[in-house]
Amino acid sequence: MTKNVGKADRIIRLVAGLALAFGAYRAEGAAMYILGAAAAIALLTGLLGWCGLYMLLGINTCKIDKP
Repeated sequence: MTKNVGKADRIIRLVAGLALAFGAYRAEGAAMYILGAAAAIALLTGLLGWCGLYMLLGINTCKIDKP
């Protein structure tokens, strides 16, 4: 898996994932599961630096340093 999520994008995903996780904690019923799943996806893509949807769409926000 080649990283395709840049630094700023990763930070936004981590913050959004934490906010969604808090929302899932406070929610009840189906909303809890939906927010929990969204939080897990946001946190995983933020931590791994790879997004499957970006791969399918050909998007790459990760800058590659060239010597």
